[in-house]
Amino acid sequence: MVSINKSKNKPLYEQIMFSIKEDILHQILLPGEKLPSVRELSTQLMMNPNTISKAYKLLEQEKVLVTVKGKGTYVNDEISSKRNQIKVDEIHQKFNELLIEANYWKIKRKEIIGWVNKSFNMEENTDGNSES
Repeated sequence: MVSINKSKNKPLYEQIMFSIKEDILHQILLPGEKLPSVRELSTQLMMNPNTISKAYKLLEQEKVLVTVKGKGTYVNDEISSKRNQIKVDEIHQKFNELLIEANYWKIKRKEIIGWVNKSFNMEENTDGNSES
């Protein structure tokens, strides 16, 4: 399930968030499925419970997770099939920043397109769909 790399520069709570989203995308975590409690996950990952709590809270704000008081935290079973334009705009901005970095470091367009295609091929192989 959730995997992190403590030696990465990316904050741990962001790694947790990304890992949970990736697990949902690859259907490792299913809609309505219960996640480990903050305490359980902090023990498993050997990290501060506040870090886990922050990740869970931010995922709740994004409507990826739902917490039911006294019962636990679950993958939202009403995951919206609608595009969240604010999120799309944020991703677009990050993508543009990455492209500027790539151009600065002389990474060719063909190589970047290869990376994108490889990522989409990995996704298609795990979910059986092939969207373009």
